[in-house]
Amino acid sequence: MSSPQVSSDHRVARAVERLRLAEAGLARRRQTDCGPSENARMAMRYILERADAGEEVTPTAIAEHLEISTAAVTGILDRLHSGGLLSFTANPRDRRSKLVVPFDRSVDADDIDPLTAAIRDFAEDIPPSIVEEVAAFLEKVVAAVDDECR
Repeated sequence: MSSPQVSSDHRVARAVERLRLAEAGLARRRQTDCGPSENARMAMRYILERADAGEEVTPTAIAEHLEISTAAVTGILDRLHSGGLLSFTANPRDRRSKLVVPFDRSVDADDIDPLTAAIRDFAEDIPPSIVEEVAAFLEKVVAAVDDECR
């Protein structure tokens, strides 16, 4: 018979695996029939957060932030522009580049990515005494996922 700790460890590992499968399914759904892709959502969130911080955003900065090619960013920005979520202005310091500007400043970043807002709400229910442990565990999971296939 296994100890309670082994059972708990196994249960947590299974829950993380279910989370990874659910995220993979969500990514597939978002590519086809659930609005903007994951990269488009992350780009829009980045654009809004940088604009709120008073910073200028270039397509290159978005590509670097998302760790994707500038060609991929161009397609994402074209779709977001067509959807009325952003516009472009000339970069006053570099006439060859453009700045990306949110079109509708009434849009809340949480409206672009309501899942993140929901997760933030769930996190408020974690007892303060274990927040650091939960966060450390999840950071280890993130690092393992990020290191896979590199």
